[in-house]
Amino acid sequence: MFAPRFGVGPPFRLSVEEELFLVDPVRHRVLECTDQLLAGVDRRRCVLPGRVSGELCDGVLELATPACASVDEVVEALWCLRSAVLADRRAQLLGAGLHPAAAFGDVHHRAGRHYAAVGEDTRGVLRQSAFCGAHVHVAMPDAETAIVAYNGMRKWVPVLQALGANSPFWHGHDSGLASARTVRAHDAPRSGLPRAFADWTDYRETMRELVRVADIDGLDSLWWDVRPHPQLGTLDVRLLDAQSSLEDLRGLVALVHCLVYHEALVADPLHPTMELLDQATFHAIRDGLDARMSLGGPIQHLQAVARQALDLAVGYAPALACTDALRSVERLLADGNGANRQRRAFATGGMDAVLDQLVAETSRPVGPLEPAILAAAGHGR
Repeated sequence: MFAPRFGVGPPFRLSVEEELFLVDPVRHRVLECTDQLLAGVDRRRCVLPGRVSGELCDGVLELATPACASVDEVVEALWCLRSAVLADRRAQLLGAGLHPAAAFGDVHHRAGRHYAAVGEDTRGVLRQSAFCGAHVHVAMPDAETAIVAYNGMRKWVPVLQALGANSPFWHGHDSGLASARTVRAHDAPRSGLPRAFADWTDYRETMRELVRVADIDGLDSLWWDVRPHPQLGTLDVRLLDAQSSLEDLRGLVALVHCLVYHEALVADPLHPTMELLDQATFHAIRDGLDARMSLGGPIQHLQAVARQALDLAVGYAPALACTDALRSVERLLADGNGANRQRRAFATGGMDAVLDQLVAETSRPVGPLEPAILAAAGHGR
């Protein structure tokens, strides 16, 4: 279980998993047809750049890319996977951390040994709301570098949560938060963010003991916001709300990629405490782009902290082929993130307008991708 596979492939390659809601084409409510839809997608599996699979909750799909050299390869693969699902006219896709109108407790878990173990472990905790995130995986050259990068990334968690917030509504009401999904996700055990670790041995032994005392079936039930993943050989950044806009996701993934690369190289020895990060995280998920927080030192506006992150990222962007993608983060800071757009839609047209907007954005490609990828995915057949 802890036999590391770090360094088996080229370092710092990138892959993404995004979870999206299946919704009916008319009212955009959650459609519990995961297995039926997967049967149709499976017939096109040989031409897809990645994987479409089910998740714990019926009505949620996971789209997973292969390891890619750049964020634009990732986005191209995700659009192809989205298009393959959209080719089945029975359902549409909705990208958000929470479905804005789903009723509390309207959650049905799918069958399977792992899912049964998760349900027994968490009982009602994961039956409150289905939630969707976007997970960024960055290949690590070795186990010690994975810990160095993990320790360094801890301080960026609140910043990334604020930028990627896309779940202001729950159960048909405004939650008062920018990312209500994070609250639901952090209800689960072994979630949030652990401490910094001295080295790989410290991490491995801590997680091994945690798996033992929690009586869980393995590392896939460790749901930290950031975690080294020895079986994949990656550092996983799992804190983003699912995004409707692929352009937003493109910018956020590029920023994560650059920050992970930076932290792996510089080995920053200064690590904020869990208490400080918990408070900064609360401000981020509550206030989004309007948050004020401290990661150590003075309290700063989110815009200032995000600017520090972007200034660091720009230096690595040419090497990681994401200079243009980072401009999407600049636009997001200027125009608002998914949570801001949802609230603006609600102000003009209520919940129906929110749902219409999310579905429309989730079916919209990035720039020039549409013609070639639609043809490859067989969209509209």
